[in-house]
Amino acid sequence: MPPSRTVAVIPARHASTRFPGKPLALIAGRPMIEHVWRRCQEANAFDEVWVATDDERIRATVEGFGGRAVMTSPDCATGTDRVAEVARGRPDVDVWVNVQGDEPLVDPAALKVLSGLFSDASVRMGTLVRPLEPDEAASPNVVKAVLALNGDALYFSRSLVPFVREPGTPVKRWGHIGLYGYRRDVLLSLAGLAPTPLEEAEKLEQLRALEHGISIRCAQVSWRTVAVDVPEDVAKVEAVMRERGL
Repeated sequence: MPPSRTVAVIPARHASTRFPGKPLALIAGRPMIEHVWRRCQEANAFDEVWVATDDERIRATVEGFGGRAVMTSPDCATGTDRVAEVARGRPDVDVWVNVQGDEPLVDPAALKVLSGLFSDASVRMGTLVRPLEPDEAASPNVVKAVLALNGDALYFSRSLVPFVREPGTPVKRWGHIGLYGYRRDVLLSLAGLAPTPLEEAEKLEQLRALEHGISIRCAQVSWRTVAVDVPEDVAKVEAVMRERGL
């Protein structure tokens, strides 16, 4: 069989309730979407990197800095739907990686680890986890992951899981990083499924896969994300960039 192809897609929409035009926000003089695209290129893990958008301004910006952009439907409800729309027209690509467009500091090494999960033919879907920090335990904004011994996800929750009944019992706690890789058939299947009860309760899209019996392999990394959700986050990212010499 020919080697499988791996493509990264960065979903990017202009409309955002908390931060309209977020992909085009300037960070250290460059639009945020360019930072994400550059990190994907630095990973040296993808045959192609695309930005999937429904906005001509984003498309023009991406092509302006030398990237590739594809227009997708404005009806896509999620980034996964946008990636799936691109994948439907590319049966030649086996593995698709969904890279969040609001992660300008995404670690290229972490992206390489994620794509590397698919060297195991049994892996159908993959994601990343990192050690949970003590100050994150009570935060519903930090998603927790519980893993099986082989690294597959048992559950994701906004609550602190697992519950430790006897204090002092050693247990590893993991925070989830919202980057995903999929085999093409799994991606297209998930995009065609309705939201599931646990997904709706926790507001975590990855639970749809678990509720349908799709295993999610988790790779363990140390990278802690610095995402841009609101305009005030831009200064935080720029401070980290200065600190890291980026």
